[in-house]
Amino acid sequence: MIRAGIIGATGYAGAELVRLLLMRDDVKIVRYGSHSFQGETFSSLYGNLYSMADVLCTEDDMEKASQEADVVFTATPQGYCSSHISEAMLDRCRVIDLSGDFRFHNAATFEKWYGIKHETPELCKEAVYGLPEINREKIREARLVANPGCFPTCSFLSIYPFLKAGLINPDTIIIDAKTGMTGAGRSAKVNNLYCEVNENTEAYSVAAHRHTPEIEEQLSNVCGKEVLINFTPHRVPMMRGILVTAYADLIRETAYEEAEAACENCYAKEKFIRILPPHKAPATRMVRGSEYADVNFEIDFRTHRIVMMGAIDNMVKGAAGQAIQNMNLMFGLPEDKGLLQLPVMP
Repeated sequence: MIRAGIIGATGYAGAELVRLLLMRDDVKIVRYGSHSFQGETFSSLYGNLYSMADVLCTEDDMEKASQEADVVFTATPQGYCSSHISEAMLDRCRVIDLSGDFRFHNAATFEKWYGIKHETPELCKEAVYGLPEINREKIREARLVANPGCFPTCSFLSIYPFLKAGLINPDTIIIDAKTGMTGAGRSAKVNNLYCEVNENTEAYSVAAHRHTPEIEEQLSNVCGKEVLINFTPHRVPMMRGILVTAYADLIRETAYEEAEAACENCYAKEKFIRILPPHKAPATRMVRGSEYADVNFEIDFRTHRIVMMGAIDNMVKGAAGQAIQNMNLMFGLPEDKGLLQLPVMP
């Protein structure tokens, strides 16, 4: 039995972890940590789990969680994990951080984009970027996993096959992305109010989104040189989902079949990556509630560019589900254990 502690259990990502882990008979949640709702029962906050999570939320105490659990998930604001983690803690348990604290090899990048001092920069080099499709073997041995962001997960998976195959010019990558509102978190903000979101779509953090350097670092690792991108996210009036449409110049004339083969070479054996049939565009509702990432592409022969597309559920493959996928790898379990929920439609 794996004992799991969740710090930040009452946020959207934390609650999704709870929901997914409660469906397993090999995991016991030993701590429901919450900064805002200590002393309240979890099911009073999330009525969908009434009678299944009628337990009290305790304080967000990572130290105590590490003494109780085999794995600690931190679904917390940026800066929490890096300021509370320690070597002693990592000797006791595994840590999977869902924030951005350890996604960069260099802490200076985090400090520049997040505007927060990194308290444990020495751990940045040890932390493994938790995208199983590229770091599976490293994740198995890791003490500390940095769970990727939702936008970077979908963006990278959409672009990776064509960059790896050398079909695109990395200096020309443009990413247009849409997100559901759960990606903004559960705290009360004017921009998240129904009247602000409903019947409205808008770009935000243009040329300044914190996920930009995360995407750039992972793409740079693939092609062995620095990659700079244009990344523009948009809020759309839906609860869940990430949709990415990315563009890049083809390096040379490329047949549709060659690009298709590049996808197959990367993802044919991947359980959670679905390459859609030719000319079928990904859609967020087709992956909702699941760990699946749908990807596809089109070649614009007129402009000599490729359009790369992907869709994920930001709460599952983009957060909690991917964290559990990483946990499975870290504990030597089948990678898909507890993650075979089919997409919910409509």
